[in-house]
Amino acid sequence: MAERISGYAARFNSETTIAGEFRELLAPGCFARSLRESPDVVMILDHDTGRVVGRTTAHTLNLREDSTGLWFELDPDPTTPSGQEAIGNVRRGDIRGCSFGFRVRAEEWRDGKSRLPLRIIKDVDLFEVTLTAFPAYGDTSATFRVAAGNGTTERVKAKAEAAMKARGLAP
Repeated sequence: MAERISGYAARFNSETTIAGEFRELLAPGCFARSLRESPDVVMILDHDTGRVVGRTTAHTLNLREDSTGLWFELDPDPTTPSGQEAIGNVRRGDIRGCSFGFRVRAEEWRDGKSRLPLRIIKDVDLFEVTLTAFPAYGDTSATFRVAAGNGTTERVKAKAEAAMKARGLAP
């Protein structure tokens, strides 16, 4: 049985207010280029780079953009403190949302007239997604589930451990 966390790290066309200064929304497609060109993205806890719980290049984090937003599936390691923390907090419902770290590449600003100005994010360099109790976008999601595994992870791990043992690198 594999423990998984999945949800939406960001949703398109959902408006939020940033620091009381401006409104912001994400345009559909704003992650596409970044996911295609720079596929190494980490998932961390509360924007803390010392608490990595998954990585796309390690195949422990899967990201894809769909018509709703930036969807993720995380395979946290239950043998690490950060993995245990992610599993426990999401399973209990203490953490239900996400955020993301990015650099804006293209944006459009609209005058708010009677409201705050609106920034529409069109393209970003995405470098991290994060599980957090206080997301800037309130409609993000993170849910826990236990998935019936097909044994692939266990077989790959056993094969890697056997190869390391054969080289004298493991007990």
